Amino acid sequence: MIVVRDVPKQLFIGGGWQDAEAGRTLSVDNPATGEELCRVADASPADGRRAVEAAVAAQAAWAATAPRVRSEILRRAYDIIVSRTEELALLMTLEMGKPLAEARAEVAYAAEFFRWFSEEAVRIEGGLTTAPDGRNRLLVTRQPVGPCLLVTPWNFPLAMGTRKIGPALAAGCTIVLKPAPQTPLASLALAEILTEAGLPAGVLNVVTTTDAAGVVEPLLRGGQIRKLSFTGSTQVGRILLAQCADTVIRTSMELGGNAPLIVFDDADLDVAIEGTMVAKMRNMGESCCAANRIYVHTSIAEEFATRLAARMAALKVGPGTEPGTDVGPLIDVAGRSKAHDLVRDAVKRGATVLTGGELPEGPGCFYPPTVLTGIAPESAIIDTEIFGPVAAIRAFDEEDEAVAAANDTEFGLAAYLFTQNLDRALRVAERLESGMIGLNTGLVSNPAAPFGGVKQSGLGREGGRVGIDEFLEYKYIAVPVGA
Repeated sequence: MIVVRDVPKQLFIGGGWQDAEAGRTLSVDNPATGEELCRVADASPADGRRAVEAAVAAQAAWAATAPRVRSEILRRAYDIIVSRTEELALLMTLEMGKPLAEARAEVAYAAEFFRWFSEEAVRIEGGLTTAPDGRNRLLVTRQPVGPCLLVTPWNFPLAMGTRKIGPALAAGCTIVLKPAPQTPLASLALAEILTEAGLPAGVLNVVTTTDAAGVVEPLLRGGQIRKLSFTGSTQVGRILLAQCADTVIRTSMELGGNAPLIVFDDADLDVAIEGTMVAKMRNMGESCCAANRIYVHTSIAEEFATRLAARMAALKVGPGTEPGTDVGPLIDVAGRSKAHDLVRDAVKRGATVLTGGELPEGPGCFYPPTVLTGIAPESAIIDTEIFGPVAAIRAFDEEDEAVAAANDTEFGLAAYLFTQNLDRALRVAERLESGMIGLNTGLVSNPAAPFGGVKQSGLGREGGRVGIDEFLEYKYIAVPVGA
């Protein structure tokens, strides 16, 4: 397709497109068909080092660039992204599988991070105060952390890039971006857009690779990277944190989730069903803040499950490029197998399948929207991030029971609750051990809000006014004042 053909396929280092060492390439496949879309450069550790050297060389000049200049580059990139919504949406649908309607929504979401942080670039504040003894002035400034390594996942290929790139550029940091090997095309297109917007050579470098461990670890231990921002699994996050310890690299981590969704007996059932559909089925359930465990009050559990199953069964499954598709393929065969294994395990332990639950025939990594009830506490689906279109429902009787079950996990990224009782809403929201709460809504992501979790769901926040803080250091200057 033309949209795939037009995207550069090389590494982006020092402002130029370069082949990987020895000309190595990796395959980018369409999960709807299993067919190869194209091949892109497959970087080696040596390629990664060259990218870091380019970022280091560009750091001083970029940090000294006027905030307004950085702001305008981001704003121009925002405008370009919006103007190319259809092309970028199709690109993501082809490499990742999501329906075009969802891909268009991601383009808008991704662009907004550039617009938001273009406005934050000119609002980096410091301060001047008088010391308590009156003999000194305390001057506080903010400076960029330095060269950053940004590692993004495959599920939101464009938005995860802009959510990290936006604040880093606004703060004055240079970047090495390593996107997921399944979805490199959106990141390569983004590099081209930022170049068109006027970003100087070396400020952004993009390294695509199948050897993530081999490329990333030497960069973290090499002493030149000063900040790591990673979105991915908690398992990998733990490894990266250990690697960052040697050179005390500043980190922000958006890791795994196991989001509970609680529906109380006083909830507006229409609102709860709609919110659950959004929280569960956005991006085919391949989202770190997707509803993973659904707890419904016993008095309404049967009606809720029946209505949810009807909504799920009515969704059209197919290639994301086909008109009317609601649910595209999962990212790969391993992702589909994981979802199906969790369903089979739950059924073996007594769960009932209301809809879905069977592997479809034919090509592609499709899995049907599935609703399970009667989930046993020992089922693997309770403790495992599903990352697929499977809704697992359990009934509860008391508020304390629901809250205890919701908090009974090592994760704490997102949680959802549905109730019309204001006291209960505030009380439960405060008790839930999650960084983000959806109150009578299934959508919590917003560029203007701080995105992130607690416990083993990560460190730091992305987005909102605090998002740029992750890329800035404080510097204090003591200024004596004569008597």
